[in-house]
Amino acid sequence: MKQRQIFLSLSLLFLFSFNGVNFEATLGKGPIFSNVVYTGDDTIYKNYPLKADEFYSPILQGCYPDPAITRKGDDYYMVCSSFAMFPGVPIFHSKDLVNWTDLGGVLNNVSEFNPHDTGISQGVYAPGITYNPHNDTFYMIVTAFTGNMGNIIVKTKDPMKGWGSPIKLDFNGIDPCIFFDDNGKGYIVHNDAPDKGKELYEGHRVIKVWEYDVANDKVIPGTDKIIVDGGVDLSKKPIWIEAPHLYKKDGHYYLMCAEGGTGDNHSEVIFISDSPKGPFKPASNNPILTQRYFPQDRPEKVDWAGHADLVQGPDNKYYGVFLGIRPNDKNRVNTGRETFMLPVDWSGVFPVFENGLVPLEPKIKMPKGVTENKTGKDGFFPNGNFMFTENFTSQKLDYRWIGLRGPREKFISVTKKGLEIKPFAVNIKEVKPTSTLFYRQQHNTFSFATTIDFKPASEKDLAGIVCLQNERFNYVFGITKKGKDTYILLERTEKGVSTIMASTKIEIRKNIRLQVKANGDSYEFSYALNGTDFENLGGSVSGDILSTNVAGGFTGALVGLYATASNDAQVK
Repeated sequence: MKQRQIFLSLSLLFLFSFNGVNFEATLGKGPIFSNVVYTGDDTIYKNYPLKADEFYSPILQGCYPDPAITRKGDDYYMVCSSFAMFPGVPIFHSKDLVNWTDLGGVLNNVSEFNPHDTGISQGVYAPGITYNPHNDTFYMIVTAFTGNMGNIIVKTKDPMKGWGSPIKLDFNGIDPCIFFDDNGKGYIVHNDAPDKGKELYEGHRVIKVWEYDVANDKVIPGTDKIIVDGGVDLSKKPIWIEAPHLYKKDGHYYLMCAEGGTGDNHSEVIFISDSPKGPFKPASNNPILTQRYFPQDRPEKVDWAGHADLVQGPDNKYYGVFLGIRPNDKNRVNTGRETFMLPVDWSGVFPVFENGLVPLEPKIKMPKGVTENKTGKDGFFPNGNFMFTENFTSQKLDYRWIGLRGPREKFISVTKKGLEIKPFAVNIKEVKPTSTLFYRQQHNTFSFATTIDFKPASEKDLAGIVCLQNERFNYVFGITKKGKDTYILLERTEKGVSTIMASTKIEIRKNIRLQVKANGDSYEFSYALNGTDFENLGGSVSGDILSTNVAGGFTGALVGLYATASNDAQVK
């Protein structure tokens, strides 16, 4: 990272360029954040302690939806949707399906993937990842809603060493996945609209297949074919058949898809054929995974299960990864859609998710032969209840820290005192890259605290904590100026309309400790002028605006270290 340049005046501006779009960042003294502590404390993990041969599901807590998985030998790689978060398409590695290492993001070059002007729920989503043994190559394929990219594919021989440049593919639709047959031939399946004039109802979609030119990395023109129209039973008007994956087992081809939309009616269904191009016949026991049949008021509810992918585990048994949600006490979805796992029984003709048609439980048995659950230890991704502490003493920042619409490296620098954020002249409500370092909310009951060294120079300067569902639904808890006085304030933005919930004049004599705590739907924001004695600001406020099913979109809540040189949260 370049050293900070020294200027004679703190008011001078430096222009960062995002692929031809300029955003201003002040080169004055930005806020310095240190000693960040995130603590998750959900009751369910206390009620269901792990035995020696168990692990928790979801395996990825927080906003890690739309999982896809592949295997090469003893190595497993899993990707998820990231939308406008940066880098794009988080990727994880495991040797045993239990213990996962965060490898960052596949699309990490902003000159090639640049979601700088997209809403948070755009960017990229529903990736597929496939290992092709015929040329020893991994393929990640995804739909990009930015920069006129559309459906793209990237390749690598080794996911640990990064990925090649995106290759634009010439077909429409979403949710692509690539499959390689035993003879080396390639196929792409994806969700698309019905042929023009043939849409029968709202939500009517189809699954298409293309032959894929492996040598030239493109679909073969004229080979596209609709292999599923509407879903399992068109007469019942099924909606949103999507997220297709092709598999081959015992000489048969299987097409597994999500059906019913990503909400309460979400499910996973499967079809069989003697050819990758169909015709595909639905299984008689569909759906093979869903949570839609159970009372809405059931305790410790997991819902919206679907959008799955299958892989053979280290014990040669099949396992499925899929998305689901865990609502809070007000049935709100603040942690977003998470990545779950279940064993899959494929001893018969069709696979069935074991216990996938009964209310999901929080833990499952480790694959046979896996002897140690090391989640949260030795560099493995944590799950269950855990504490994450960040002192910003390492130049290599944890991959759980992400940017929004652009790379975090554009606005952060590690100093001896902590992490300095150089604020953009952009506030959190704008559809532009923001100077905010984000962490996913991973629990319904959690606390997030940080120490901040910051003295605002004007009303345009603000720094603190932001809790964000999207650009139109968020809380800002920060320090700013009004005239010659310094204030701390809490702002709530709902449907793009902002209200100052509370504010108070403060005198900054030393670093300030900021904290947000949530207990289900109840959020509290507090500050400590001396670093230890917290004072609440604004009382208990609702987390409703941080919920997917209130704010809309596809993401989960993020909590971030925020700085702006374009503050519009003004104390009255």
